[in-house]
Amino acid sequence: MNDVSATGLSLLVQASQTFPSGILLTAFADDGDPFDLPTVDIAKTGMDINGNLVCWSTPTPQTVTISVLPGSEEDQNLAILLEANTAKRGRRHAGDNITLVASYGDGATTTARNGKITNGSRGNSATSAGRLKSKVYTFVFQDFDCTRVR
Repeated sequence: MNDVSATGLSLLVQASQTFPSGILLTAFADDGDPFDLPTVDIAKTGMDINGNLVCWSTPTPQTVTISVLPGSEEDQNLAILLEANTAKRGRRHAGDNITLVASYGDGATTTARNGKITNGSRGNSATSAGRLKSKVYTFVFQDFDCTRVR
């Protein structure tokens, strides 16, 4: 039997300037995917003039999205990180180099390094159901490693 439970997930986000000691994320959204690693293309393909398949490897950054409860400590800290790294007139942005470590309940880990925060919401949105919408923050990483428990 395969156990695919995500219970016990925690994320540690270290930002070189804003949060050098890191912030721990454990309160995730209940109305969206809390931690998403979309698929990436690692190769491109084409055909030569004679109809032969050709392919080549392509370095690709890994996008990561994190959804947290609005107003939670996690949301407040990620909002600080987003604001610190937002370019504005008359102010220098933090330019954080971000590392993310995901720890799963089964002991496996995923480490993403050399990243940037690229997207997030600056305020609270409301849903038609009358509740605050979960906050989604997007990061992009250059390096990505996984350890698996056997």
